[in-house]
Amino acid sequence: MDIIDAHMHFSNITRFINTAKSISKVDYSGKGLKNEFLKSKVSMGIGMGVTELSEKTFPDSNSSNPMKLDLEDNIPENIKCCLGINPFSLNKQALEDIENELQQDHVVGFKIYPGYYQIEVYDQLYEPLYKLAQDYDLPVIIHSGDTYSFRGYFEYSHPLKINKLAIEHPEVNYVIAHMGNPWLMDAALVLSNNTNVYADLAGLIVGDSKKISALSDQQVFVENIQRALIYDDKVYQKILYGSDWPLVPIKPYINFIKKLVPKQYHKDVFYNNALRLFNLR
Repeated sequence: MDIIDAHMHFSNITRFINTAKSISKVDYSGKGLKNEFLKSKVSMGIGMGVTELSEKTFPDSNSSNPMKLDLEDNIPENIKCCLGINPFSLNKQALEDIENELQQDHVVGFKIYPGYYQIEVYDQLYEPLYKLAQDYDLPVIIHSGDTYSFRGYFEYSHPLKINKLAIEHPEVNYVIAHMGNPWLMDAALVLSNNTNVYADLAGLIVGDSKKISALSDQQVFVENIQRALIYDDKVYQKILYGSDWPLVPIKPYINFIKKLVPKQYHKDVFYNNALRLFNLR
């Protein structure tokens, strides 16, 4: 089965680098990614654009727009990009720069970071971005749930916020990143009631293969996620596989997600849904 990793990273972020070395124990490099993709039969990855100017901040409020992938100068050919957006510098020039970047074939969407930035997803500040998403038929991935930062502002990253956004912009597709974890049932409700809302399963675990295996055997942990996935019988048409690499090794995480999703929906979750949403045909 061919696989698209719809949520991974390829940015020079200090915490990603440290996590790869000491927690997930992966080779966070182009070479390392290529090897993991080959072992796991992943044909394409979609990197979430994010940059930092100081290791004390993530994402960085001083980052320019758009935020792209900057781990290495040469980005692997099978890696697409969702442009990261810094709302604090989303001015006229930034919007022009963002639209210019949309002309690149490897750009397939946008990523915004509520919870890291103290801006509501439905703030007027984002309106020009959603207009671009509509004009170019590109999805907007929205960080949701817990943050990979000890200074997260969780009131901004709750998945219920996306309900209002989806209703007011029915022509734009949105993705609840991380299925809103730990607010999984709230995310399921938003998915069920909005045809233009999707969710990815990236980052439900952070750790190495041993931790993934241990949590896979924890019935309460697994059933908590599965309960959200069966909230609506149509949800598997809007669920995307993602790893959040380098926060986990890819192959063990794929096996974990396979346990969560009934086999008859594997092709949709691991490939077809991302192919359709990101216009990758």
